[in-house]
Amino acid sequence: MRTEKSLDTGSRRWPVQDAKARFSELLEASLKEGPQIVTRRGVEAAVLVPVDQWRRLQDAARPTLKELLLAETPRARLSLPSRRQWRRRRPAALG
Repeated sequence: MRTEKSLDTGSRRWPVQDAKARFSELLEASLKEGPQIVTRRGVEAAVLVPVDQWRRLQDAARPTLKELLLAETPRARLSLPSRRQWRRRRPAALG
């Protein structure tokens, strides 16, 4: 068993060979202790997190409509025709 505690996050680090061989234990540790980091050749490669935590992270990363509308910079460029090219329609005659 070569897992070790990460100093910055408190998560356990699992070499990929151990993660593959003991996946059930890795999954259980993720559910009980929180995120587990998988390393490849000593470099962090992936993180196993419980699904409820993943969904919270996904929701937090998604901006609300209010945030999009009040943002100082646009999120995309839209090519809109100038207003001069638009024609107004005459109202339909009633009666």
